[in-house]
Amino acid sequence: MGVIITGNQLPQNIDFSKTQFDYDYPFELDLDPKGALHKKILGLIMPYAQEAAGNISSRFSSWNEIDRTLTAYIPADDAEKEIIFNDPRKPTSIVFPNTYAIMETLLAYLIAAFYQDPMFRYEGVEPGDTVGAILLEKVIELHCLKNKVGLDIHTMLRDSLSYGIGFVAPIWKRDFGFRTVMKETPSGLFGLFTERTKEVEEGILFEGNALENIDPYLALPDPNVPIHKLQSGEFFGWVERTNVSNLLTKEKNDGDYFNVRYLNSVNSRSTSIYGYDKSDREMKWKSPRYDRYHSNGGVGQTVRGAGIATKPCDVINMYIKLIPREWNIGKSEYPEKWLFSVAADSVIVRAKPLDLDHNMFPVAAAAPDFDGYSAIPVSRLEMLNGLQRVLDWMFNMHVANVRKTMNDVLIYDPYLINSKDINSPEAGKRIRIRQPGWGRPDIVRNAVYQLPVTDVTRQHVADSSWIVQWQQKIGGADDAAMGQLRQGGPERLTGAEFSGTQSGHLSRMGRIAKVIGLQAFQDIGVMFGAHTKQLMTEEQFVNITGRWQNVLIEEYGVKELKKTKGKINVSPFDLLVNYDVIVRDGSIPGGNYSAVWERLFEIMAKNPELQQKFDMTRIFSHIARNNGAKNVQDFIKIEVQGDEQVASEAQKGNLVPINETALRGMA
Repeated sequence: MGVIITGNQLPQNIDFSKTQFDYDYPFELDLDPKGALHKKILGLIMPYAQEAAGNISSRFSSWNEIDRTLTAYIPADDAEKEIIFNDPRKPTSIVFPNTYAIMETLLAYLIAAFYQDPMFRYEGVEPGDTVGAILLEKVIELHCLKNKVGLDIHTMLRDSLSYGIGFVAPIWKRDFGFRTVMKETPSGLFGLFTERTKEVEEGILFEGNALENIDPYLALPDPNVPIHKLQSGEFFGWVERTNVSNLLTKEKNDGDYFNVRYLNSVNSRSTSIYGYDKSDREMKWKSPRYDRYHSNGGVGQTVRGAGIATKPCDVINMYIKLIPREWNIGKSEYPEKWLFSVAADSVIVRAKPLDLDHNMFPVAAAAPDFDGYSAIPVSRLEMLNGLQRVLDWMFNMHVANVRKTMNDVLIYDPYLINSKDINSPEAGKRIRIRQPGWGRPDIVRNAVYQLPVTDVTRQHVADSSWIVQWQQKIGGADDAAMGQLRQGGPERLTGAEFSGTQSGHLSRMGRIAKVIGLQAFQDIGVMFGAHTKQLMTEEQFVNITGRWQNVLIEEYGVKELKKTKGKINVSPFDLLVNYDVIVRDGSIPGGNYSAVWERLFEIMAKNPELQQKFDMTRIFSHIARNNGAKNVQDFIKIEVQGDEQVASEAQKGNLVPINETALRGMA
């Protein structure tokens, strides 16, 4: 089935003729909303967004089902609302949270695999690039801490497990604000004295690499390329839900934005690329999922306008590989990558060539269960959805049956028994006999009869346990992965059985981590490095502790580092080197057969011949890191030797130059 382009079902005929603002448009382009060039570019951008939205919206129903299973509750119907109203303590239908437990187990492994300091590692290409690559790694490590990159990585990993794809956009972030500084001014006779005063100045508080998450529901990938070849596509975009105030702030601080003030003339600022829902009496656009998690002021809002007090606005950000001459924005006849932002489907608020050193779309995607061909692969949790539905049904049927059978099913004679007393729900109740039964116990004994109750769902509990086990096996998160040992059986759990189960689990989880490392982390690392080299304008101080500590100490000297308390002032020019990104192998601390390494280390320590051939210090550091120690280098003694002693040791071959040490892989 081909991609269905929904088109703009209700185009906004906005008249900007009575509105005029003076803007200095970039590259001498006339991008006034009233101009012909603006209309042409807008007409070329929107079909890309509509085509991508028509393709990805086919997955919304399946993704909504995943959201339902991860929410772990079901909205009560009228019958269950009545049950809760009569007795809030009675159980009602739920989503058995086994899919959620599997997702949490997989996510915990990925966090342990990638949340290691430093998160992104670099090596110099040539010997002269070694120190620069080390400093680049330190600077990017600082950026990750300052801008909380780990939180965005967490969201990307969670999306990749839930929906099959997780997107992030690496950006160069500048935080603008105010800082209080000291200013010295001459005072007194002939200016012999200085007076210190406090002044507030506006400027950049911090600049560095950061990530922005892209909601898979709002992503607009090129449907003609597989997800792992995202950079080979013709375009990539996403819908950003923001507001007019934020856009005005960007227009003030960021020279790339313009035309934002025209948005005050637009009544409905929501996007319509997902199509129009004609069945909705309130005239709503088809919404990804914002009807559930947000108010209807943005994506999926009513056509009548935005919220009462807020001014939400949907912005379509689109990277497009285009030929400038065909778009009337340049003379080149060869493809270039441009970034456009369209607000409210009607106003272009940003247009510029990317001009990034890495020449990539600044977007990275993680798809651990990709098949190599699909633009939107099926997620791991989607594969388990059928079993999850059966599990929910069996569990809820059992609860409903128990709730029903807890009440007595009685047949009684209202001529002999008081109906009000027998219908009372209280325990230890007194049932009064009506007058015809007074003094006649033989008749009263047969006045009440309880129907036999059979629990046909009793086996559902055992069957549910069986389904849970299959879900965990298929999802790659069995009991061993969840930290639970095998239960039952007369024999004890042997060490060989535990090790085999653990290694099998780690190999499956390691496969997921390796794929994500090659897909997303390698691209993010390349972009972070290129952005730092190209866009960094201010010096930054970094700490030298951690890996490569000895190399930096030898480069800068102990005396110099004592003055700066272990900090190094890194200039943008120090980072102009060639580098390679080192992708993690997907292992976690404690997962690389630590016990085997420990036994090997004991054997080497007792054998002088092995000590001559192997570096015992590096082996010990590897074992320590594998068991969870993050900064092994912090505990290594640093010896300061004199020049004569250094020259003597160098002649013996015990000391080598810095570049040679680095090339031996001190990491």
